[in-house]
Amino acid sequence: MLWLLLATGIGLVLGGSQSLSRSLFSHLIPRGEETKYFSFYQAMERGTSWFGTLLFGLIFQWVHDYRWSILALIIFFAAGAMILRTVDVRSGIAAVGNEVPVTLR
Repeated sequence: MLWLLLATGIGLVLGGSQSLSRSLFSHLIPRGEETKYFSFYQAMERGTSWFGTLLFGLIFQWVHDYRWSILALIIFFAAGAMILRTVDVRSGIAAVGNEVPVTLR
């Protein structure tokens, strides 16, 4: 039963973060080019979705310990978060000619 609660919580977080990322991405796209950019977004999402699973599986095969595999994923997410912190979203939105939302922090 506990796993069901955990899965529900993860599903709610993943769904929300997916919709937020698409919304933010739409602000960074020049008008009239939405199809091209969202096609690229979708291809990259599908093309890289296997990478975390591969990393997890390879590390488990090498060291036979799930803790190291989980640590590798944590490092993977931390590196991604550090890279995303360098993105100046306000400048990106303004650079493509879109209006910067008032609620953007």
